[in-house]
Amino acid sequence: METKIEKQLEVVRETTLPTTIKLYNPNALDHTLNHRMKSIEISDEYTRIDFIFRSSNEYHNGGWIDMDKNAYISPVGSTTKYRLLRAIGIPIAPTKHFFKRKGEFFSYSLIFPALPAGTAKIDVIEKEAPGNYFNFYGIDYSKWITVAHPMDVERSKN
Repeated sequence: METKIEKQLEVVRETTLPTTIKLYNPNALDHTLNHRMKSIEISDEYTRIDFIFRSSNEYHNGGWIDMDKNAYISPVGSTTKYRLLRAIGIPIAPTKHFFKRKGEFFSYSLIFPALPAGTAKIDVIEKEAPGNYFNFYGIDYSKWITVAHPMDVERSKN
């Protein structure tokens, strides 16, 4: 008795992962800076910027830190403002994080909407007003470095 087996066709479905690029700021290694950008993660869905802050030596306990809810990023030369979507590790004003001592390091991240493709320089603005706000102008992350992830290296071999 002969059995007839129907061969199934294999369908290959290509899935595309969102394009995500993480760039590291070489100046993040400069520990003399009190506030610096550590990295930027750019994807089709969001822009994430990681920061390192060192509490002040001016105050006995190092002072405090918070983030304005209206913070934004803007491509240099553009009037478009990409408003803060989420803050990770830093409270939104008027809530504050109080340091325990002078010189304490504090890491936090800010999430914004995706930037237009080809953007290489941005302004990161907490608030443009008199006072002490975290504003970074003309940040050219096109010169920052990438670090290959082991999975990326493996994928490139195939």
